[in-house]
Amino acid sequence: MEKSKIFNEGKNTVVVHEVVRWLQASARSGTHSAKTRTEVSGGGKKPWKQKGTGRARAGSNRSPLWRKGGVIFPPKPRDYGYALPKKIRSLALRVALSEFNRGEKLKIVDDYKLTAAKTKEGVKLLKDLGVGGKVTVIHADQDDLAKAVRNIAGVTVARAIDVTVIDLLKSKWLVIDKKSVKVLEERLS
Repeated sequence: MEKSKIFNEGKNTVVVHEVVRWLQASARSGTHSAKTRTEVSGGGKKPWKQKGTGRARAGSNRSPLWRKGGVIFPPKPRDYGYALPKKIRSLALRVALSEFNRGEKLKIVDDYKLTAAKTKEGVKLLKDLGVGGKVTVIHADQDDLAKAVRNIAGVTVARAIDVTVIDLLKSKWLVIDKKSVKVLEERLS
């Protein structure tokens, strides 16, 4: 089988970097929070009178300057995600896939032939293909394959519809079947 057009994209590290930033920003939970002076309990009464004590003016003992006071401009829960055009996202995925083709680290198989969903079978499959170390295995929708290879050290399993640039950047080898290539071609066209 000749290589698909999704494996023949030019280098573009800027686009890949931007998509990685977008993915990581979208994954942030953004649940950090601290209290302002209005949210800290206490502080309803003026600590001492305005004049005549010789001390500095103070209206509340929950001022940010005081111990147990609030925080000035504290972090509040927010969404770090931002919009990124679909064409940029698909271009970055094509660039990442093409890197495996350029480095001759791409294995396209007709079909994953497994007799059982066992890790031993997954190890045998990868050994027969001649791949080792950090590997990304992409499948169209085969749960038995995912079960067979998910416990192998250094192996990342992803469905063709869900694979991300980060999944690909973690790996030295890419193993994909022809069915998944068709799914990726539809997704990235």
